[in-house]
Order: sequence, then C-alpha cells, then structure tokens
Amino acid sequence: MSRILVFQKCFLTLLPSLAIIAGLPGCSQNTATETRKPDKAHLVEVAVVAQVDSGVTRVRTGTLRARREINIYAQEEGRVTALPYYEGDKINKGQVLARLDDALLRSQLARAEATRHKAEQDLKRIRDLYKKKLTTDEELSRAETELEVASADLELLKTRLSYTIIKAPISGVISNRLTEPGNVVEKHDHLLTLSDPSSLVTEVSVSELLIPQMSLEDPVKVTIDALGQTVHNGRITRIHPNLDPLTRRGMVEMELKPVPDGARPGQLCRVEFTTRVAKRLVVPFRAIRRDEQGEYVYVLKESVATETAPQKAVDKIDGGNGEQHNKETNKEAGDKSVVVRAPVRSGLRLGEQVEILQGLEENQKVVVRGFLGLSEGKPVKIVAPQAQTDSPSAVTPKPVSVDQPTPTV
Repeated sequence: MSRILVFQKCFLTLLPSLAIIAGLPGCSQNTATETRKPDKAHLVEVAVVAQVDSGVTRVRTGTLRARREINIYAQEEGRVTALPYYEGDKINKGQVLARLDDALLRSQLARAEATRHKAEQDLKRIRDLYKKKLTTDEELSRAETELEVASADLELLKTRLSYTIIKAPISGVISNRLTEPGNVVEKHDHLLTLSDPSSLVTEVSVSELLIPQMSLEDPVKVTIDALGQTVHNGRITRIHPNLDPLTRRGMVEMELKPVPDGARPGQLCRVEFTTRVAKRLVVPFRAIRRDEQGEYVYVLKESVATETAPQKAVDKIDGGNGEQHNKETNKEAGDKSVVVRAPVRSGLRLGEQVEILQGLEENQKVVVRGFLGLSEGKPVKIVAPQAQTDSPSAVTPKPVSVDQPTPTV
C-alpha cells in the first residue's frame, strides 16, 4: 500500500512536466510554419516585342569594272602588219586597230572575180542558144547555177578580206595589248582589249532576305578607297534572277554614274544601300537562343497568385495573427511569372535588334538577360524597370552602316 501511494505522489509531481513536453511539438510546428518563406524566384530582364517601320541599310564591298569591255579577236589568220595603239590610248568608234597581211586573200579574190566573169559569159551564150532552141533546159539551168556559185564565192572572199582590217566597235581605251606587228596569228587569237570608261559598274552579293525589298533604279552611295571618303551617287541597274543555292545570296549590279575623276576599273569600292521601309517585328538580338532544335526565345507568362497550404495553416493556427504575413507572401508571389519556350524564325539583323518572321506577337515580353539556370516553366521575377522594357525607343532599330556577320543576313 505504501508503494502505491509513493508512485501516485511521484506521478502527480511529474504530470506538469509531461504536459509541457507534450506541448513543445505544437509550438515547434507553429514556429516553423510562421518562418517558412516562398521559394526565391529567378531574376530576369525582359524586353517587349515591338513593331517598327524600318528600312535596312547595308554596306557591301565590290570591284569596279567597265560596263562594256570588248576583246578584239582575229577573224582571219595571217601576219600582223599594223598594230598602232598601246594601253591607255583613247580610241574612237570606227578607227583601225589592226591590219593583217591580205596578199593571199586578194589573189583568191581575183580568181573568184574571173570565175564569175566566165560564168556570166557562159550564161549569156547559153541563153542565146536556148532562144534559138539549140540547147536544152538542163544546160540553161546548169549555167545559171554556176553563176550563182561564182557570185557566192566572190562575196565570201570579199568578207574574209574585210576581216584583215580590224576596226574599233565602240569608243574607249585600249586596256590590253597581247601581240605585236610581225607575229602570225590564227583565227580567234586575242589581239587587244577595248574598255569603255564612261560607265563603271560593280556587282555585290546580297542576302535573299534583302533582294525582294530592292528595285531597279534605287539610289546607292559609293565610296572608292583610292579616292578617299568622298561619296558618289549610283543606282541599281540589274538584279540577277538566280541565287546561289549554297549561300542563298544573289548578285546585284550597281552603276556609278557620272564616273568621278580618277575612278578606274579594278578599284575597290564600298556600296551602301537602303531597302524600302517596311513594318517589322523586332526583339533584342541577345534574346535569341539556339540549340539542336533551332532558334527560340523565353516568353514571359503572367501567373496568378494563390494562397498556399502552409499559408492557410498559419491562419488557422494563429487565429488570424498570420494575416499580415499572408499578405506579404501574396504580394511577393504576385511579382513572379513563369517563362515558356517559344520557337521562332529570325530574319534580318538590325543593329542590336533582330527581325522576327514567325513565332511571336507584338507586345509580348521576352527574356533578354538571366539565362543561366533558366528553364521552361520556371518562376521568374522581373528586375528591369518597366519603363525601360516598354519604351518603344528601346527596341526601335537604327539603320546599320556596316556588314553584320550573322548567318541570316
């Protein structure tokens, strides 16, 4: 009996301590709930997809050449008897550039003339006999044919004889002299090159994305390195119809007119041209990402702030004491959004901007900074001021005056 009384006394003594220990887990859980904070969002900077009216300015290098450059060939074989002009000499149309020895052809021409004269006499005699019915129709036909053949041979030799005197087909300057008097040349040997310096042209390679926005007679600006930084006027004279299937680029011919003093074929020139103004969707170039699937951007998608289960537990346990904490948590969650991957197709490079041909719409927001560790569906928080991202001036491209080494331009 005494042992039972002692045990009851000890139990009553330890009961308050057990009650305190039993209450500790609830306090600990309440404290942990109150101190829990939402996950930290990924910090990013964004820019707005903007539609702008813009032309594209590019500078391409080329080589000047004469629009008309004619190679003079020998159309007959023989010895060169005269070749009076040298490189740099100015020539007028119709001037004699070269002479070939024509002695053999003149002899053949004399023979052909005699043959024709004989054929004429034979035909006259046969006709007189035919009128008297002393010859046949076959004899008359044969005589007429012989005269026609003799006349054709005579004309052929006259033409060949004319080829021994080579005249200038255009006015220009001798740019190349390839033989000397006394040399024997064969048919189609190259003797001289005649250039017309009154019109200089150059051809430049242009992207397939720009060619549809160019037209004949569009003005261009040309600078010639050898003549300093003076800008000369030019125009587009020809757009080649075919593109290189490997580079997707085409040739555009531009004429420099009037030709400035000192400009010569073979000089290096730089051509600046601007396409016509068109509406374009643009984003900063740094927003474009690339992987094995192609080009893409991260588009900002606004999220709706919701009350989480831990926040509800705080309100229930604290009996309303966690209301202020819940408001602060919801405010922070309202500043967060998520990003989604959007495949795009880019076009022209416009300075620090790039044209978007497919995949985005105007006023969408894309991530331009903070890509490290970023993935689709990840919550993000915008750190750039809204005024900087929404300002149209922040995305309006300026014309580019130099080549951009990008694969799309």
